[in-house]
Amino acid sequence: MVSLKHAFVRRTALLAAIGFAALLASAPARAQSCNEDIAAFGQKRNAAIQKLNAISKAHGGKLDPVEACPALRNLSAVEGQMGAYLTKNKEWCNIPEDFLNNFKTGTAKTGGMASQACALAAKVKQMQQNGGLGAAAAPPPVKLPAGPL
Repeated sequence: MVSLKHAFVRRTALLAAIGFAALLASAPARAQSCNEDIAAFGQKRNAAIQKLNAISKAHGGKLDPVEACPALRNLSAVEGQMGAYLTKNKEWCNIPEDFLNNFKTGTAKTGGMASQACALAAKVKQMQQNGGLGAAAAPPPVKLPAGPL
């Protein structure tokens, strides 16, 4: 009985040592995996921002809402995916709570900007379809005389 207990303790100690060694070995892999994933999201986010900067530059430093709407929606979607990843892997990737909260705040602002730009873009498109002024603002048509002149 003593030898079985001793064998069990040795086997448990060996398994614990292997587990600890695996944990130590996975820490760099874990950090590398997080860094790679976050870098991929960062590249997508930077590409979306560069597109918005190009739109702004093409319009004298201002964003055209019609062009900016899809670009802002794309940026908002990328930030949403990145935020979900950061939230899900907060412990695994050692992400500080402050960073996560600031990122969520920034993502909400991007979403708000996208909503505003898309609402404005819809109004601009409606005005363009109505001849530029809108149906309510258009003057009544001029009535020509009906009889002989």
